[in-house]
Amino acid sequence: MPPVNMFFKIVKPFNLIFLGLLAFSLPVFSALPDYAEGRPLPSLAPMLERVVPAVVNISTRTEIKAQEHPLMRDPFFRHFFQKPNQQRRQPSQSLGSGVIIDRENGYVLTNNHVIDKADEILVTLHDGRQLNATLVGTDPEADVAVIRIPVQNLTELPVADSSRLRVGDFVVAIGNPFGLGQTVTSGIVSALGRSGLGIEGYEDFIQTDASINPGNSGGALVNLKGELVGINTAILAPSGGNVGIGFAIPTNMAFHLMKSLIEYGEVRRGLLGVTVQDLTAELARAFKLENRAGAVISRVQSESPAERARLEPGDIIVALNGRTVKNSAGIRNAIGMLQVGDQIELTVIHRGKKVFRTARIAKPEMLGVDGTRIHPTLAGAVLSATTRRQIGGVLFSEIEQSSYSWGVGLRPGDIIVKANNQRTQTLEELALAARNGRSLLLMIQREDEAFLVHLR
Repeated sequence: MPPVNMFFKIVKPFNLIFLGLLAFSLPVFSALPDYAEGRPLPSLAPMLERVVPAVVNISTRTEIKAQEHPLMRDPFFRHFFQKPNQQRRQPSQSLGSGVIIDRENGYVLTNNHVIDKADEILVTLHDGRQLNATLVGTDPEADVAVIRIPVQNLTELPVADSSRLRVGDFVVAIGNPFGLGQTVTSGIVSALGRSGLGIEGYEDFIQTDASINPGNSGGALVNLKGELVGINTAILAPSGGNVGIGFAIPTNMAFHLMKSLIEYGEVRRGLLGVTVQDLTAELARAFKLENRAGAVISRVQSESPAERARLEPGDIIVALNGRTVKNSAGIRNAIGMLQVGDQIELTVIHRGKKVFRTARIAKPEMLGVDGTRIHPTLAGAVLSATTRRQIGGVLFSEIEQSSYSWGVGLRPGDIIVKANNQRTQTLEELALAARNGRSLLLMIQREDEAFLVHLR
């Protein structure tokens, strides 16, 4: 036998022994265990695999008028400086999120501010497909909007009863923060029924510490079962980033509005005709009440459903349709969720006794008054309260074309926000401002424009 072959025959057994010892001594790299102490490790992955395809990214494109010097509005100066007569427009883009809530009809629920005034709405699905969306309806007061996409193998999100949420429940926020693509964050429900923040006209927010950042708006807030409990809508942070305080619109509120948007393209809110304030500790002592839950009526509008229901200033509303009212925001939200013509039952503390009152929600226009009752220059116009809280004021619900108001350029839908340099949130305030003086200087809000009109 040659010496070389003999060497390998002797060395080979030692190599095998060495390799075996080496393998025994090296650390073992393998997948993480699925179980610990006989129990499966918790993971949100299975739930998210079902839920994430129902959350979409939304991008919009809007053409906005470029700002220019007021002199450039004059055709002479435009010709002199060789400026084109057509006003220059600049494209503007925004990003947000949405939730597919009806796969058969292609309805997507999102925030109004995500698609507000958009000329084009593009929806990107989880699998990368991009679909053009059409606007179904919006409600700026509650910051809710519904858009529609083509029905192409969509995944919808199951919906939970948000009234069953409790502080401390675990929730997961899904959205498109900072345009990074779909992102998932988790946390707990920090508080319920948040209102009075001045973010929206109607507020009944779920507060959560799950990270919500710009771009998450319109995305899903889900429970651990993968059910939709809220629509992410806002953050509370000076820098615009997450600081552990985020807000979502409860599904019960969002879906109530969604049904109206799908059916009518708008939310047809009505009015009860009362002004209410919180029942403070001082007022509770004055009324000799032990419970501070409720809202005090401070004003009843004439010829309103509230007046017909025999409600009076000083009455305390403690329940609406059998549900306890906590404060004035609770009354506003409850009325805001009702449709024109809905009948409601109010539980009221009237002069120390509990009584029940029944009222029917009316259109704001039905609470209007003839303009001549306010000022002679308003003859031929019908004025009423407006439900647009961001603006506030008195609405021109009707204007005769032969009237003086029409002649000076006023139109139905215009809102009086000031009269003779005084704020006019109600008809009474307008009448008070117009009481002294032969002329009337009005600050008018028309959609996004504001201008002055002098009636004399």
